[in-house]
Amino acid sequence: MPLQIIRQDITKMKVDAIVNTTNESMIGYSGVDLAIHTLAGKELDAECERLAPLGLGEAKITAGYGLPCRYIIHTSCPVWQDDHDDHDALSYYKESVLYSCYTKSLKLALDNGCTTVAFPLISADLYGYLSERLQHITVEAITKFLFEHEMTVYLCVFDNDSCVCPFDLHYNILKFIKNGYVQTHGDWFYDDDVVRRSIAPPSLSVPPLSTYGRIQRSVDARDLRDYIRHMDKSFREMLFDLIDERGMSEIECYKKANVDRRVFSKIKSNPDYRPSRQTAVAFAIALQLDLEQTQALLATVGLTLSGSNLFDKIIQYFIYTKNYNVFEINEALFEFDQPLLGSV
Repeated sequence: MPLQIIRQDITKMKVDAIVNTTNESMIGYSGVDLAIHTLAGKELDAECERLAPLGLGEAKITAGYGLPCRYIIHTSCPVWQDDHDDHDALSYYKESVLYSCYTKSLKLALDNGCTTVAFPLISADLYGYLSERLQHITVEAITKFLFEHEMTVYLCVFDNDSCVCPFDLHYNILKFIKNGYVQTHGDWFYDDDVVRRSIAPPSLSVPPLSTYGRIQRSVDARDLRDYIRHMDKSFREMLFDLIDERGMSEIECYKKANVDRRVFSKIKSNPDYRPSRQTAVAFAIALQLDLEQTQALLATVGLTLSGSNLFDKIIQYFIYTKNYNVFEINEALFEFDQPLLGSV
């Protein structure tokens, strides 16, 4: 999976390169920087002393020494004391520097033949919290690079208290799960026999349902024709039909789905290949399918989005809100300890 969020100590990552957030002197001053220098040994201290100074937003590479990685990429990042303290001009400058930290670190990794790179939460606060705007910078910088290059990037979250999902998004998902509905194209999902009307139109009048999770909807002739047309299709056939209908390239599709190229090749070459739940849903998100279309695609491999599964409810929330950014979805799934989209 090209971008994966994991809960792991970055100093234990067995990857081609890990990224170290440091200052201009590169001396191992605190936090991740101190931990890396302590475990890598005095040879790293000596090499960093020769390479310093390191400009803000720049990146330099050293050997991994006592760490399990081949290389350590050092980048000098900005510091936010409070997300609201900075004036607009200073804030914009810091955001530009942070973006540069990611892009120059990734470019340096690519130039040195790295295919796997691990980042800490750059510029997270003392409590491991990444504000919403910094989270957007992180996702934008990494995903833009991955759309142009083949590489696996890990975003390492140190402990259970660290957060990559913005608070408002976390709250809205919880509210959605509690309310227990999905509305798309006039369809309503019912939790038990009670219609949850948190945002339902006041005029909506629907009889109670006796069957949990049943969806009541009107089916017109076009819907029925489409349903019959897709009934006997394999996952591969339906996937490539949808890619053609959307006018997407194959590369664009699997990259938007955060799916590894090798997995996509297996789907393409094997008519009977059955993708995992996470991979199948990832393609539905990449293709920006609505709930009904997503259910149809999943049905080709005997899967469905239910109303009683946390993973499924989170996916339904993002489809309902028309947020098809797979990386933001994965941040939310990670926050709720669910498997990530694109993972095998």
